[in-house]
Amino acid sequence: MVLTSGGLTGCSSLSAVMGLGSCEGSEERVEQLRSLALLDAPPEGATEVRGYEGVEAECWEDSGDAAISADHMYVHPGTPAEVIRHYRTAAARDGWLPGPSRPAPPRVPIDLCFTRNVNGTPTILTVWSLTPGTFGASEGHPFPPELTTGSGFLVEAMADPAGEPIDCED
Repeated sequence: MVLTSGGLTGCSSLSAVMGLGSCEGSEERVEQLRSLALLDAPPEGATEVRGYEGVEAECWEDSGDAAISADHMYVHPGTPAEVIRHYRTAAARDGWLPGPSRPAPPRVPIDLCFTRNVNGTPTILTVWSLTPGTFGASEGHPFPPELTTGSGFLVEAMADPAGEPIDCED
């Protein structure tokens, strides 16, 4: 299940990615994002969140804006620092460049962003905390209880369907 911009709040990358356009003909790019190795490479001990298993990917449109996204939700029994260390190392090894360094928003201990071209398409990869405030729970998507027991986080890749440049800035 993919939670789109209406389902998750607090991720600054959503506004950065939203480009003008449509999802028409984006199927190949959606599958390219779905297959990114880091979406399926959590830190040791991390588990998928019940009800949100596997990588979800889609192209979505909202008021003339479109974005491609693929994400995977996890909970880790360790600290946010362990999750951050894992993804900084794994992203560097996979050719991702860190976005600008900025302090994490209050109550969001994990807030990472990386950039890379994926098959010629500028792409961002974000890793950020899932809390009741960032999850944006709704009637159809209640806040999973296991996210309160550890470091819940979402790994998400995003790109513009037309291949327009995007970055980690708001």
